[in-house]
Amino acid sequence: MLPSQANVPAPPSDDKRWRIVTATMRRHGFGTDALIETLHSVQEAFGYIDDDALRFIARGLRLPPSSVYGVATFYNYFTLKPQGEHTCVVCMGTACYIKGAAHILTALQNRLSVKAGETTADKAISLLTARCMGACGLAPIVVNDGEVAAQTTPEASVTLVEEWMSDAVG
Repeated sequence: MLPSQANVPAPPSDDKRWRIVTATMRRHGFGTDALIETLHSVQEAFGYIDDDALRFIARGLRLPPSSVYGVATFYNYFTLKPQGEHTCVVCMGTACYIKGAAHILTALQNRLSVKAGETTADKAISLLTARCMGACGLAPIVVNDGEVAAQTTPEASVTLVEEWMSDAVG
């Protein structure tokens, strides 16, 4: 049974980007199988998925908020906070960890003065971790602005973020 127009929840704000999200849910008949695509719509429209978006999706797809949150936090693609201009994602999967990912993460945290999951004060760089990127043969890996750095080192990772930092200043 499809919800009538009257049962469609009101978006969290009058921002026109919510129309895209609602259209995604409508295109899939407001079915629970639209969850991942709807999360993608929010991520693409707003850059991240906040609590209001999670609640809106849960109401629109008639899912428990915990289910929506669980999917949003399980997949590495989704983020619940605004990100910096650049993103640096360190894979912490078993193979990457064994081959030095923890050392890479520590070096980046020290250089950027942020912890994993945080963004620098100037909003230039977000330092993130992933449970596994599925590229174990390339371990350790860091994904910098969507590009995979395979068999990387703490020094190479720090050098790259320093380049980003100097570009932001200059």
